[in-house]
Order: sequence, then structure tokens, then C-alpha cells
Amino acid sequence: MADAGRREPAPRLAVIGAGPAGLAATLAAARRGVRVTLVDAAPEAGGQFYRQPAAGLGARRPQALHHRRRGWERLRAGLDGLVAAGLVAHLRDHHVWCVTRRRSGFTVHALLGPEQEQPVEVAADGVLLATGGYEKVLPFPGWTLPGVVTAGGAQAMLKGGLVLPGRTAVVAGTGPLLLPVATGLAAAGARVAALVESADPRAFVRHSPALAAQPDKLAEGAHYAARLLRHGVRTLVHHTVVEAHGDQRLQAVTVAALDTAGRVRPGTLRRIGCDTLAVGHGMLPHTDLAEGLGCRIDEVAVHVDDEQRTDVPGVWAAGEATGVGGAVLALAEGHIAGRSAAARLSGREPDPRRWAGAARARAGLRRFAVTMDEAYAPPAHWTEQVTDDTVVCRCEEVTGGAVRRAATELGAGDVRTVKLLTRAGMGWCQGRMCGPAVAGLTGCPQTAARRPFAGPVPLGVLARAGGTDD
Repeated sequence: MADAGRREPAPRLAVIGAGPAGLAATLAAARRGVRVTLVDAAPEAGGQFYRQPAAGLGARRPQALHHRRRGWERLRAGLDGLVAAGLVAHLRDHHVWCVTRRRSGFTVHALLGPEQEQPVEVAADGVLLATGGYEKVLPFPGWTLPGVVTAGGAQAMLKGGLVLPGRTAVVAGTGPLLLPVATGLAAAGARVAALVESADPRAFVRHSPALAAQPDKLAEGAHYAARLLRHGVRTLVHHTVVEAHGDQRLQAVTVAALDTAGRVRPGTLRRIGCDTLAVGHGMLPHTDLAEGLGCRIDEVAVHVDDEQRTDVPGVWAAGEATGVGGAVLALAEGHIAGRSAAARLSGREPDPRRWAGAARARAGLRRFAVTMDEAYAPPAHWTEQVTDDTVVCRCEEVTGGAVRRAATELGAGDVRTVKLLTRAGMGWCQGRMCGPAVAGLTGCPQTAARRPFAGPVPLGVLARAGGTDD
């Protein structure tokens, strides 16, 4: 007979990712009696959105690099308090490469430190995936030149390293991320020669009712637009980058206007001198860990129910991994996931009324995210600018011509077959960077890659790692 005075140990939840979703989930679960281990690859919490400069850099006004600073301060204070109370273990510099299922729960497999060679295992009764997203990269002639970076990469350099990627920048592509990147670079002292946005303004007019339903988002956009005006940044709307030029590094870019079909309009080419091009075409969800666990993936995002549960028992997901929608949506999803996990891991049925406000916010923000995806879609005919000698897969140096021939001459009907025929996607990034380009150039649907691991793993670590007990 069990000792009536003995208390059952608190359930254990591993939260992977310390961005907005992971932080909100950690706070919600830990405050309701769950022992949380927060596992993150970065040296400090915050993710990309709340990325902070290292303390040793001595930033005098780090708050100038961020908006929604007060929200971050509340999250950080909450996390620090829970860590001090022993309710949360925050594992920094832990790069999770796999999560395995056991009969009694899960094991999170990570590699410690910048070298990523020391293995660490975390046992948990449940797992919450807050793995965020990564940028969609679409190639064009010259995009591999030094000086061409992703928009998020430029922002990370500025926020995390207090480093300007160059003195004269062009920010280009499509998506709401371009606005804070351009204003951040300008405020930090770079001359932003142009903001080149490929979206058609008429798309926003068509979606005006959905946009009006989120006045805070509209106000945020207006704030960035006003800052761009103050810094004298030229904005070229419904334009695209056609080519980047330079010998040893970037020296200029050619941009052009787009017609109503999304093709380059003849006679509109213009050359802009710059030493930096920050280019982005939206975001994609990080789903590697979910795929490894066997979670259902809807097109490119992790499928979840109203409680943010995946279809694998004991696994929740929140934030960009379930569909890219921004930090505010990630906070709402993380809060719901954390409360659901706390209840279910403790053997209780959750009460959705407890997170009704977060659920209403989530519904509205998801509708807004769908609208933004439609309005900020890349140009319909962007592949026409990819010449046959343009490198598409940088890891394996596969060109656009080789990718096209795999479909037109060799009969490849899916991205996996293109990979086998050309090696596009077989390199270090395992298709994370070139996948959208390969799909676009061949007309194949972009689907989840089903990678077994979320990153490179030393063979010695792999040999010692245990498998599932299922």
C-alpha cells in the first residue's frame, strides 16, 4: 500500500525553444506545478524576436533595438523568478538534434556548446516544441556574393552583435520583416539606399477588412513607415531584385518594377549601388523535431488542435512551428500550450475557459496571418529570373539549369527525386535553404522533408544514443 503522506513527483515538461512561444509556455506550465526544463540553442533566452546583445558588448541602449520591450522584460523577469525558485531549469547552448519516445515518456537529445560535441539527455513526461521558423530563400543571379545576407541575418547581426553588415544597404524581397530590418539598419547608422518590396499594394486593398480587424498591427506598420520617412529611405513598391553585381563582393543590385502578373516590366531596370543586400521572402516553420516524432505535418507546418496538442500523445507545439504568424500569436499559442500541458500531465482535464482570452487572440491573429501570407506572396514568376547558371543549392553547387533538367529531361516529379538526381539538398543544410527554390523551379509541391535529425550529429554521439522503447 502506498504511503498516504507521500506526494507524487511533479510531472516533467521539456520545452524546446526559448523564443516568445517557449517562454510563454514555460511560465504557464511552471506556475501550475510542472517541472519545466527549457532547452535552447542560444546563450540567452528570447529567440530571434527578443534577441539581446551579449553583455560584454556594453550596449548603452539595448532597448532601442527592440519594440515590445516591456513584454520582453515581463517574460524575462518571470523566467528569472521561476529559475531562482527551482521550478524551471534553463539549459542554454543546448542544440537539440532529436527527441525519442520511451515507454514512460520522452528523451530530448542535445549537443552542448558552440562545438556541439558533448551529448546531453533530458528526460521528460511531455514535450512542447517551440522551435520557431527560418527564412525562405529564393535565388537570383549574384545572390551568393559576399555582402548578400538574409533579412533575418542582418537583423541578428544588429541585435545580437551590434554589427552593421555594411555601410550602404538595400533591403529587398517581401514580407513584414523587411520593415523592422530597414528601420533598424537606418537607425544604427547605415544608409539604406532602398527598401524594395515586391508585394502589390492592391493586395492590401483587397484584404482591407481583415487588416482592419487588427488595428495594433496596422499601427505598428505605420510606425515603421514613419521612421523610414524620417531616415529618408526610398521605398520601391511592387519591385523586385533582378541581379546582384560585384567581383569579389557585392557592389550594386539591379531592381525592376513588376507587372500585374508578377513579371518584370520591360524598361524599368535600375541599378543601385550598395555593399549590403538584406533579402527575405517570408518564413517557414521549423518542423524537424516534430517530423522525427511522427507528428502530422500539414503542408509545411505542425498540425495542432485547440489545445496546441499534436497528434502524438504527450507532444505539444506552439509558435512559428505551427504556422508563421509573428510574436504576439506565438505568445498566445505558447500560453495555451503551457496550460494544457500542465493540466494533462497532472492527470486533469483542462478547462478551456481558463485561456479564453488567449484563444480569441489566437483566432484573430491566425486569420491575420493568412491574410498577410496572401498579400506578401513572392512574385508569381520569380523563377524566370533564375538563369541556368545561377547556383540554387549552395552546399552542393547545383545550378538552376541542373534542377530544371531533372524535371524536364529526367522526369523527376517530386523534390526527393530531384535531390537524388542532382544532389540539391544533400549538403549541410539538408535542403532547408534550397528546398523552396527547387520546388519552384520544377513545379513540384513543397512537402515536409522527414529528416531523421534536426542537425549534424557526431558519429560517436549517435552510436551512444539510445533509440525508442516503443
